[in-house]
Amino acid sequence: MSILVVMEERDGRIGRVSWEAFTAAQFLGTQLNQPVAVVVMGAQTEPLAAEFAGKHTGRVIRLEHALLAPYTPDGYCLALEQLIQSEKPSHLVFPHTYQVRDFVPALAARMGEVLIGDVVAISDGPVFTRQLMQGKLSGAYKHSGDGPCFVSVQAGAFRAEPVAAPSAGATATIETFSPQIDAGRIRTKPGEPFRGEAQTVDLSSAQFIVSVGRGIREADNLPMVQELATALGAELAASRPICDNGWLPMERQVGSSGQSVAPRLYLAVGISGAIQHLVGMKASQCIVAINKDPDAPIFEVADYGIVGDLFEVVPALTEAVKAAKQ
Repeated sequence: MSILVVMEERDGRIGRVSWEAFTAAQFLGTQLNQPVAVVVMGAQTEPLAAEFAGKHTGRVIRLEHALLAPYTPDGYCLALEQLIQSEKPSHLVFPHTYQVRDFVPALAARMGEVLIGDVVAISDGPVFTRQLMQGKLSGAYKHSGDGPCFVSVQAGAFRAEPVAAPSAGATATIETFSPQIDAGRIRTKPGEPFRGEAQTVDLSSAQFIVSVGRGIREADNLPMVQELATALGAELAASRPICDNGWLPMERQVGSSGQSVAPRLYLAVGISGAIQHLVGMKASQCIVAINKDPDAPIFEVADYGIVGDLFEVVPALTEAVKAAKQ
């Protein structure tokens, strides 16, 4: 048996959250001692397959049909149902996106299964962990039965590790699966793709982020943190209370109701570390936390922690960064 991970295309490329789903599938494959195969879907999937093959070895399945572009839930369900019947995988792993939430529950129901959605952790069993009541509780779920297990992975829950090109002579195995789809079975006519409000800053692509929380006390203290961000060449971000108060625009919010980020450096200033915030930044490569409370949850995910008054630590750190640049 094998594990299939279904990658989602964004603007002609595989999105970051799909790479995170691939990381989760690899972890699951190690637990179950099963190979992982990547599935790319669409009308012309060769570029997506080549993008994966340029970064990894392994097996890539091009699930290709003219009626798979543009996306429709009926088309995707029909195509994946046929692939599942052919491959008979033990698990299917998806990124937890709006598109996945649209069609995968229906696909799972076709197979007599349910979707274990928004998974944040996988442990031996395998046991899948989901968050309930806005992160206040966690639920553990284990699949039973003979059918495939459907899982979607929350953005930021699994770090998509940087990868180098495969070594010389090592290539991915690319196959094409052509499903049989009758146009009459596609009941919806796609409209224009949904586009969110234009953002002046894309935190998801930032390499360095300085993020501020309610420990800053008032908006007049924000310039102190902005000065540190400027010295580091970093973007300024915030936890939800800062944006809810209107101290920074909502587009700079990190967390479950904001942006998910994975920078090289995430410097958390005065952020306690509520789970809603952690899910949006814990995939960062290096997390540094400044908080006067030694028991703050942020220290549980931090690589480095400074227990102290941010009003003393931040100016001193800013001066040290400026001095290092001279």
